[in-house]
Amino acid sequence: MEDRMYKVFSPNDSKVAMKVIPGHFVTTHSHITHYVDMTTLRARQNEAEAAARILASKYANNTPVDSIICLNGCEVIGAYLAQELSRSGIRCMNAHETIYVTAPEQDINGQMIFRDNTKLMVQGKNVLILSTSITTGVTLDKAIDSVEYYGGRVQGIASVFSFISKARGVEVNSIFGAKDMKGYASYDARVCPMCKAKQKIDAIVNGFGYSKM
Repeated sequence: MEDRMYKVFSPNDSKVAMKVIPGHFVTTHSHITHYVDMTTLRARQNEAEAAARILASKYANNTPVDSIICLNGCEVIGAYLAQELSRSGIRCMNAHETIYVTAPEQDINGQMIFRDNTKLMVQGKNVLILSTSITTGVTLDKAIDSVEYYGGRVQGIASVFSFISKARGVEVNSIFGAKDMKGYASYDARVCPMCKAKQKIDAIVNGFGYSKM
C-alpha cells in the first residue's frame, strides 16, 4: 500500500508535510479512506520544530498555557511548541514560569488518567491539548474529560491534522484538514460503504502507526 503514498505540504513551511495513503483503514472508532503517516513529522527534529512553530502562531500572546497534554506520541512536537510559546512571552502561571509537557496514561477501560506525581501538571492549570491527528473526536473527548476531572481548564486544542473544527465549543487549530485530502471520509463501521463493497482492509491504524492486515 506504500506505493500509493503521496505528500501534502504546508504552505507555511515546506518542511512540514503529511504522508497520505489512500485505501481502507480501520481505527478504534471508525473506518477511514486515507491513512495519515506522522512518523517522521513527530520524531524528526527539524520537522517537529517547524510544525510546532506553525501551531504556536495560533496561540501566541492570546492564550494562557501552563501545560501541554500530548496525545498519540507527539511529545517532541509538544516540547518545541512549549519552547515557541515561551519565546512569544505567553502567559504562564507556573511557579518556575515554564510550561509542562506530558502525556496521559490509559487504563484498561481506555480512560485517560494522570498519576499522583503528574496530576499537578493538570490540576488548576491552563491546558493546551496537542495531537498528531483527530478523526472522530472520540479520543479527544476522553482527553477533555480527563483534564476536567483532574481540575484543569482546556484553553486550546491543536493538531497536525484534524477532520473536525471544534470540540466542546473549543476551536481545533490544525495545520492540515480534510480539505487537504481529496475524498477523505470517516464512516461508522456498521455503515461503511467500503465494507459493503467488499473492499479489503489495508491496515489497522491509530495515532502511533499501522499494522497491515
